[in-house]
Amino acid sequence: MDDALLTIQNVYGKDEEARKSRGYFNRESRKTFLGEPYERSMAYLYRGILYWRDGQYDNARACFRSAEFEDSDTVEKKYAGDWVLADYLEGLANIELGGDGSEAMKRAQANAKGISLPPFNKEANILFFIEFGKGPVKYATGQYGEQLRFRTTGSSGAAAELKVNALTFPVAPTDNVGYQATTRGGRVMDHVLGNKAQFKSATSTAGDVALITGGVLAAGSQGSHSAADEVGLGLILAGLASKIVSSATTPEADTRMWDNLPNSLSIAMLKLPPGRHTATVQFKSGSSPGTAELTKTVHFTVEPGRDKVVLVSDQSSSPQEQ
Repeated sequence: MDDALLTIQNVYGKDEEARKSRGYFNRESRKTFLGEPYERSMAYLYRGILYWRDGQYDNARACFRSAEFEDSDTVEKKYAGDWVLADYLEGLANIELGGDGSEAMKRAQANAKGISLPPFNKEANILFFIEFGKGPVKYATGQYGEQLRFRTTGSSGAAAELKVNALTFPVAPTDNVGYQATTRGGRVMDHVLGNKAQFKSATSTAGDVALITGGVLAAGSQGSHSAADEVGLGLILAGLASKIVSSATTPEADTRMWDNLPNSLSIAMLKLPPGRHTATVQFKSGSSPGTAELTKTVHFTVEPGRDKVVLVSDQSSSPQEQ
């Protein structure tokens, strides 16, 4: 994960293959894979969770802030990152470090879309990170395959119920990864690489026009070596060059992807005594209880004076040892 984040932080301008891919004659898939903003945000979220597990709340907070940064427009300032968990966990990290998490909570609640987020619990020593369904799939459309699109799938669970010992907690998804893939600050994003496609189309059209015009002029001069004949041959050559340039342009969208991301995310926090515990997560479809396949069991141990992070997915094996 650290290697992946170092790659992300190596901005496009420092990467030779990335500079080539911004030109008109190199495929997007040649550049080092950095992912779309939602993929980079998820990398920071996961790393922040791992820092949390190790008790490094300052590094965790930095990762949660970076998750929002990757989803923001830092140039024109037209939109800000709108991940719920990134802001919520930043606020919780602030409290763990002796600070105030109210501003981060305010941002998180504003983006929670009707979900009431639980108040911060400084005494909690268990953080459940719960994932629903399969994440978005990239595909290309358009005349030249230049339009990057996303196919999102419904989650196998619309909610979940967490049971530990005699405690039961309802869990609702707070962040939708598919939504984050297709929006920036709530705005639906159109396809990318339109400039390359326009360039390919324009050079191809220009080549056609030059070839046709040159052919007409050359034919009209009937090989008399006149000025029109020379102009016609020149246009034919220019047309051929333009067609070659067009054929060398590669506007195909880069459809490489992080293919095991979830569809939705949520968390739950509670306090448990040190020792061995068993948790079950019952994923639900709508208001009905989930089937047996959607019940996940996790065994874990709480150590004195240390937070425990437990990750549960409706795609994971069961039972788990964490």
